[in-house]
Amino acid sequence: MKTRFSPLVKVKKNVMQKSEQFLQKANSNLNSASTALELSYSSLKDVEPPNKGTMSEMLASRTLLNSQRELIKHNREWVNFAANQVNQAKKQLKLDMIEHEKFQYLELQEIKQELQKRKIRDAKELDEIALMTHNGKNR
Repeated sequence: MKTRFSPLVKVKKNVMQKSEQFLQKANSNLNSASTALELSYSSLKDVEPPNKGTMSEMLASRTLLNSQRELIKHNREWVNFAANQVNQAKKQLKLDMIEHEKFQYLELQEIKQELQKRKIRDAKELDEIALMTHNGKNR
């Protein structure tokens, strides 16, 4: 049964579904960031500084270590950003779900009112028919 809230319920449902999709993407992004951070930590452990050799080898090793540390720093920032996005997406999804539920409830209440009106109207019609039938038999 269509009510005046039906289009709003449909719109709110679409908004809620988009929020769910955004949350899934944010979770995927967070998982990617976490994996990248773990890989950068394991890569840092794999880098061994040379114990002996030329100064250029030592400098190259130090540059490699600094580069890996910068990558770890970047990946930490990425994880923090992705976690923040997930939190914001969860909050937005919660708000969108509440809005959807509100309009669904209003639609349900309007349907109940309409059904009650129909029930009363049908009862009146049946009473009228019964009265006409009763009057017709008494003549």
